[in-house]
Amino acid sequence: MTATTGFFIRPASLATALTLALTAPNAGADQALLIRAARIFDGYTVHTHAAVRIEQGRIAKLDSAEAVPADGAKVLELGDATLLPGLIELHAHLTYRQVPADTVLSHGITTVRDVGGPLHPPYGGDGHLRLMTSGPIITAPAGYPIPSLGEADIAIPVGDEQQARATVRELVAGGAVVIKVALEPGGEAGAPWSNHHAHAHGHAHPPGKPHSAPEKSWPMLPPNVVKAIVTEAHALNRKVTAHLAEPHGAQIALEAGVDEWAHTPCDELPEAQLRRAVAQGVKMVSTIDTLAQCAGVSKNVGRFAALGGELLYGAEIAHPDIPWGIDAQELLYLRHLAGMDALEVLRTATSKAGLHLNQALLGSLMPGAPADLIAVRGDPTENLKLLEYPDLVISGGKLVVDRFSDAR
Repeated sequence: MTATTGFFIRPASLATALTLALTAPNAGADQALLIRAARIFDGYTVHTHAAVRIEQGRIAKLDSAEAVPADGAKVLELGDATLLPGLIELHAHLTYRQVPADTVLSHGITTVRDVGGPLHPPYGGDGHLRLMTSGPIITAPAGYPIPSLGEADIAIPVGDEQQARATVRELVAGGAVVIKVALEPGGEAGAPWSNHHAHAHGHAHPPGKPHSAPEKSWPMLPPNVVKAIVTEAHALNRKVTAHLAEPHGAQIALEAGVDEWAHTPCDELPEAQLRRAVAQGVKMVSTIDTLAQCAGVSKNVGRFAALGGELLYGAEIAHPDIPWGIDAQELLYLRHLAGMDALEVLRTATSKAGLHLNQALLGSLMPGAPADLIAVRGDPTENLKLLEYPDLVISGGKLVVDRFSDAR
């Protein structure tokens, strides 16, 4: 994919990234805010010539422009623009790769779920990026991603059921909102990790050259250990997401009752596995743009969607060539490969993602929802690329970007 120069910014140090995030603009923290726009997408449907009132960091009211009173609020008149919830990124490695949080927020992602990186409690959402994490990936001893990245802040090897259960408890106690496991033997054609997990090192694979597979398969967690992880996580009200890419890993995940596939599988899966995944309610995070060189991705997306499977937006921020913000190419892949209309694509990255995170109002503009909003000029349902450069970004009711006012 391509993007305008300046969207991809060289990663800063972690300390710098956190400093920038904590010093983001926070105008509008106390005063109520009223926003009128030609179109407002509330996470589910579009309202025309409507208005949103924000009070104390939350949505107070959404109605027709005439029905929402100003009553001392600061008023933003957006005109021919579309207001919508900030998008939710479900697959990223921001903290591990030291991607500046303020850059991601200013480009329209207001909530990020890191799935592989340092463990920390959720934070942000108050003028800063809302950031939650799985913490390190649970894997087999010497399993993915240890051969290429080691263990520090990225992986925890476990050898048996008892150790697996204890690890889940420790991760949840430390703030993990989801538990991630690796079920990856390596060697899938087109996968970044088959080239020594190139995306984690910041080097894109040269186009037209074959990916180098590991000399031998990486060890994977056995089914009984994965089942123990799932059982313990569910007892603690946490879902389990699995990095998997081919049929063997998918089968282990299905038998263990894993809730989510962290990627669209790279290799084509048998239809029986996809049918079983749909029947079990497994959700699939897309990451299609990241895995575009994988031969099986487009087929897996199309067949999974046709069978009634639910896809959710995730672009894997921190991967080379993936914008540090909204990836419109990912949205376009969802529209065309999964056969979604534009509103359904937006739902995967807003209201459906919030529900998947067990935060029913997150990703919506329903009364009481966190006031995380973005706005773009024009209609993104006609041109999803508009979303990559929002002219308004609000986090927890605080203005982060406001080019509408700047232009006056």
